[in-house]
Amino acid sequence: MARLPRLSVAGHAHHVVQRGNDGQAIFRDEVDRRQMLQLLETQAREHRVALHAYVLMDNHVHLLLTPATAEGLPKMMQAVGRRYVRWFNDRHGRSGTLWEGRYRATVIEAERHLLPCMAYIDLNPVRAGLVAQAADYPWSSHTHYIGQRADRLVTPHALYWALGNTPFAREAAYTRLVAEGLTQQQQEALTDSAFKGWALGGPEFMAALQKQTARRLSKGKAGRPAGRGAG
Repeated sequence: MARLPRLSVAGHAHHVVQRGNDGQAIFRDEVDRRQMLQLLETQAREHRVALHAYVLMDNHVHLLLTPATAEGLPKMMQAVGRRYVRWFNDRHGRSGTLWEGRYRATVIEAERHLLPCMAYIDLNPVRAGLVAQAADYPWSSHTHYIGQRADRLVTPHALYWALGNTPFAREAAYTRLVAEGLTQQQQEALTDSAFKGWALGGPEFMAALQKQTARRLSKGKAGRPAGRGAG
């Protein structure tokens, strides 16, 4: 079966995953991670992509982004991927591929899934057993959102701002949200949609999104879905 083309729709939140080839490490130390963050910052700005959340694991990266244009996200990811591999290979005296094929991405309905997706990303190191709580991991956007540091890479989404009327209220609300964690259903839906490329949202969202693309959005019969959501 031919694989689905990646979905990129202007103005919508996208959950993106990029993994190392055969599970190999894409970061060997702090210097590698800082280089990736620098590339994400410069390329997101150049291609008009708002980066809401991220986590840098040893062998993969999760990102939550909203592109201003349909071509912004793929251009950003292509630039980051190519430049990082060239830099990484030069620094570590290696050659060849680093990524496990193309990055994976999907569109999510922000109102239903953006804040859970942020928590999902923040909790990745906890699920992996690297830290006891999200705030202990230095290579994610979590500490920005709970007020421990300012991260210029991050552009908070309007739904984060709506968590409270003051910075303290927003930080406290988001801390509680992450501490409560995700249901098994939420976690599985976010994982499945990201790795299989199906859009994630309710029936109305899916129907409206389908009008913006000819690409099939959910698993099922070929052609345009009849109002069925993936979430």
